[in-house]
Amino acid sequence: MHATIRPTLSRLAGAAALLAATTAPMLAQAADPAPGSVMQASSSTILAARTALPGTPALKADDFKETDLWGRLRSGYAIPDINNDLVTKHTQYYAKSPDNLARISGRASLYLYHVVQELEKRNMPTELALLPVIESAFNPQASSPVNAAGIWQFMPATGRDFSLKQNLFKDDRRGVLASTDAALTYLQRLYTMFGDWQLALAAYNWGEGNVQKAIKRNQSLGKSTDFESLAELMPAETRNYVPKLQAVKNIIANPSQYGVTLPAIDNTPYFTAVDKTSDIDLTVAAQLAELSVDEFKALNPQFKRPVITGDEQTKILLPKENAEKFHLNLAQWGHALSSWTTHKIVGARESMSSLAQRLGTTPEVLRQANNIPAQSRLKVGSTILVPKVSASVGNDITDTITDNATVAFEADRPERRSRNANLTRAQRIKANAADAVDEIRSRVSRIGKKKEAARVNGRKHR
Repeated sequence: MHATIRPTLSRLAGAAALLAATTAPMLAQAADPAPGSVMQASSSTILAARTALPGTPALKADDFKETDLWGRLRSGYAIPDINNDLVTKHTQYYAKSPDNLARISGRASLYLYHVVQELEKRNMPTELALLPVIESAFNPQASSPVNAAGIWQFMPATGRDFSLKQNLFKDDRRGVLASTDAALTYLQRLYTMFGDWQLALAAYNWGEGNVQKAIKRNQSLGKSTDFESLAELMPAETRNYVPKLQAVKNIIANPSQYGVTLPAIDNTPYFTAVDKTSDIDLTVAAQLAELSVDEFKALNPQFKRPVITGDEQTKILLPKENAEKFHLNLAQWGHALSSWTTHKIVGARESMSSLAQRLGTTPEVLRQANNIPAQSRLKVGSTILVPKVSASVGNDITDTITDNATVAFEADRPERRSRNANLTRAQRIKANAADAVDEIRSRVSRIGKKKEAARVNGRKHR
């Protein structure tokens, strides 16, 4: 990784003049031999020279840091380029959609610094930070038809393989920190497997087993096994996958060449992680941070319910200035942080309406908090989120519940409700008893028919 040095021209010229007057040998080592150049030097050389000048304030490494995150990203490109018709096609597509690129860049501005920083820590090519452009358009709420989720589009099983929790309360495939760590770990593993970033990317999209089979097939035919040689064996999505990344990479590398203006993204962290020590309502967390709920969700998309649960390892992400507000407001908060707990459905007669009435809320509130469709009823054994009553205030939802809770529902039977709606209590009891008898008779009849069918089939196969 090479640091790009971009001090202002006046500052640079002044530094050069001062160095020339007092430290000629040092300047001779740092100077760029190209004619017309004022000075090109490594940051360590300039820092050493500036420090040697008496009465001159010492420069810090940050004085030479790339101020624009796009420039930092470009400086770490390391994947060999490809150039074919598909690359040209996708480059033209993205270049002709500046509004779309602007929207993607706006979403990316929240997460991109973190992704680039994590890539640099692992000495990985920084253009991999552009992969979510292809996967999800940097939308953490993106879901595919096959249930891949988050900016890195992890499938449920693959997410579990990389310790991304998926339960009723959160889906770490959407969380910025957890999913980025998992994605980079996965990409590193694929690169180790294939020794080629283009094949690693193809495997990320298509699966390592499929890429291995394609390699073996070409090897058996005496053909090359690079990405472009294997492309004809790949499905269309994978065949276009690496060219799409190359297209975005080309535009980011030289946006003016394609008539694109990239919105500036500061080369500074956008968010910081805040420890969570107890359950807290999502709306309360947003209020304490002085953010709208939508702004809070943009950084914390993994939380699926109105309350943020979990152990002490659970963190929330906030813009740096809002994190300070969060701590100040939390210290002065004189109310409960969470207004939700859980309830397990233990009997078939426990309806949404009866539960809501007992808790002093409405069925609609329960349905919305638990994503339960209208005209459906909960099955026995379901665990749902319910408003706390005074007796339970202060009790956090346990890790056992968050890790193991399930919810299941089935279509309600409106005809039964409407038929019994105007009956007296005694009449409803009698009607329900009759319904129960009818249900038992129906089940007995179905069992009898199944046994008879089994006997017939048995005779046929003897």
